[in-house]
Amino acid sequence: MITGELRNKVDKIWEIFWTGGITNPLSVIEQFTYLLFIKGLDEVETAKEKDSALIGIEYNGFFPTDPEGKKVRWSVFKQLGPEEMFEVVSKQVFPFIKNLHGKKDSAFAKYMDDALFLIPTPQMLSRIVNAIDKLPLNNEEDNKGDLYEYLLSKISQAGTNGQFRTPRHIIKMIVELMRPTPEDIIVDPAAGSAGFLVAAGEYLRQNRSDLFLVESLKNHFNNHMFNGFDMDRTMLRIGAMNMVLHGVGNPNIQYKDSLSEQNKEKEKYTLVLANPPFKGSLDYDSVSPDLLSVAKTKKTELLFLSLFLRMLKVGGRCAVIVPDGVLFGSSKAHKAIRQEIIDRHKLEAVISMPSGVFKPYAGVSTAVVIFTKTGAGGTDNVWFYDMKQDGFSLDDKRNEIEQNDIPDVIKRFHDLDTEKERKRTEQSFFVPVDEIRENEFDLSINKYKEIEYEEVEYDHPSVILEQVRKLENDIVRGMDELEKMISGK
Repeated sequence: MITGELRNKVDKIWEIFWTGGITNPLSVIEQFTYLLFIKGLDEVETAKEKDSALIGIEYNGFFPTDPEGKKVRWSVFKQLGPEEMFEVVSKQVFPFIKNLHGKKDSAFAKYMDDALFLIPTPQMLSRIVNAIDKLPLNNEEDNKGDLYEYLLSKISQAGTNGQFRTPRHIIKMIVELMRPTPEDIIVDPAAGSAGFLVAAGEYLRQNRSDLFLVESLKNHFNNHMFNGFDMDRTMLRIGAMNMVLHGVGNPNIQYKDSLSEQNKEKEKYTLVLANPPFKGSLDYDSVSPDLLSVAKTKKTELLFLSLFLRMLKVGGRCAVIVPDGVLFGSSKAHKAIRQEIIDRHKLEAVISMPSGVFKPYAGVSTAVVIFTKTGAGGTDNVWFYDMKQDGFSLDDKRNEIEQNDIPDVIKRFHDLDTEKERKRTEQSFFVPVDEIRENEFDLSINKYKEIEYEEVEYDHPSVILEQVRKLENDIVRGMDELEKMISGK
């Protein structure tokens, strides 16, 4: 979540759009994102040019090199007057980004096809460009992702759509828990702005940069590794731009209703990273029948779990954010999906998160569930962790604080051998699968956590009564002295 200077500057840019006649929030986000994308492209190109010059290698970039063509670069057209800038952006820059990926089957080309330049006047464009140029954005901190999140919060319906609301530090935690590999085929079937896919790509760049030295792995990274589905074309455009800006050449970002019968993908992926919508309720007719065969339900959060099991290859892993109701819900469908994961596959961990994680947008309590698809069982002991702090206050303000369990969650998860002796009074512990079965597959941490109560010894009632009398006498004495002072006696 963005705060302070960046938030104020974004609000002022939003106001420029609003007063200039662009009042549809999605239209504002699109136009804002196009300009951020153009600026980001220029920054990426400039960095690569500097690196090439430093090591003495010729660099062939994606921007034109002739004097007229160079005008499509942010660093050039931002210095033009309003009239010339408007002419360049509307007639050169915008067509340039729409045709940036020549392949018509690429996600970028597909979803930029119907993109429109809507800024109506040179003066308005000039003000917006100048304001965006002054935004304190930091690529290392990825506060562009936080900026997208803040923009999306302005859409009235976004509050009921879970895919928009995954904080970046929670995404990063989940990616670090799962440690993607250069061979993984990653999917987010409710991708939104592609936050999980971007974070997975960044993790690999930082931790497995050797993959770029192997041509086959480099090709896999750019063309086959990252897959995301969504039903909102605006979000698909934003997701595609987000991935390209983060160095993924041709991400597979598709328009798809993941839960429908049209989605027939089966045993295709090795890693699912997702925060699917929580509050949806679908008609049976609109849901793929094979998903209903696992758990007959209209609830999207349960249907998505069935979908992940179908989409994963055997041996594939999943980390998904679920509302707490999935963990302890008593309906037949709730129990069925939990039993499916526990008995037929390998449930590894349930990480309970504090309810304030999704504030100020929602106060729902959630957990991260991690499992591996085996088709033959394998659950023996399930690891539970009670996360109490995530580095931010748990109120609507979400101010940064020192208390943060996330580094500890990651450390303990990757060293589970040392967790075996932990007691249930501690923050993390194992629970045997037989005990979970006895409790009707209940996965709420409070079902198994033990609380230590300290014995408190109180004074005898006669001693307490004597203390009360002494306090009462002291009060009466004080009132008498105060009365004397007032009366002057």
